Amino acid sequence: MDLEIIKQLRRELIDSADEKTLAVGQRFFKEQVKFYGVKTSLVSKIAKDYFSKIKGKSKPEIFKLCEELLKSDYNEEAWIAFEWSAKLYKSYELQDFKTFESWLEKYVNNWAKCDTFCNHSIGLFIEKYPNYLEDLKKWAKSGNLWVRRGSAVSLILPARKGMFLNEIFEIADILLLDQEDLVQKGYGWMLKEASRKHEKEVFEYILKNKKIMPRTALRYAIEKMPLELRRKAMAK
Repeated sequence: MDLEIIKQLRRELIDSADEKTLAVGQRFFKEQVKFYGVKTSLVSKIAKDYFSKIKGKSKPEIFKLCEELLKSDYNEEAWIAFEWSAKLYKSYELQDFKTFESWLEKYVNNWAKCDTFCNHSIGLFIEKYPNYLEDLKKWAKSGNLWVRRGSAVSLILPARKGMFLNEIFEIADILLLDQEDLVQKGYGWMLKEASRKHEKEVFEYILKNKKIMPRTALRYAIEKMPLELRRKAMAK
């Protein structure tokens, strides 16, 4: 593995950091998060620039570079790693799921890492290999809150396209009474995206469960619905 590219990338992140961005970044998280303090637009540019230097490498080589970035625990490096892994979606194979699952369990420790990774790399994998929806249902029962959130937010983009409605409801059922607000927000977000194409079905699901569904999840789920439906959903 060519670690020189990682050293160069890290030097550029350090040189691009600023104190104001670092201070602002921490406000969005309850837990302590490691940042360099680089603006998102700059991180995106660095990710793109360095991917152009490595895109000739094999997928296993690029995945090893991704994992090297993830080991640092810096949010910017994780963002770049997950950007790179998503760019390889056309060459995803069945065995890549185990790699992604291990990254989720070992390296994801805040909502930003969870959403960046699951929305794209894992969501794209699930669209390509829908049989792995069964694994997402197992994730929904995990003791790891980020794995549980991942079970829902991995389906954000498929949900937006109208895909996997039955499985979305099954995962929402498993997560329905979860005590973690970030899990509640995750499955509420999943239901909201599903409502874009399946408003009637999602609204009926919410009405059926609204007496026990946490208000946080409910508010997220109805966000895209017409005012009249939102009022009915929120009524005591």
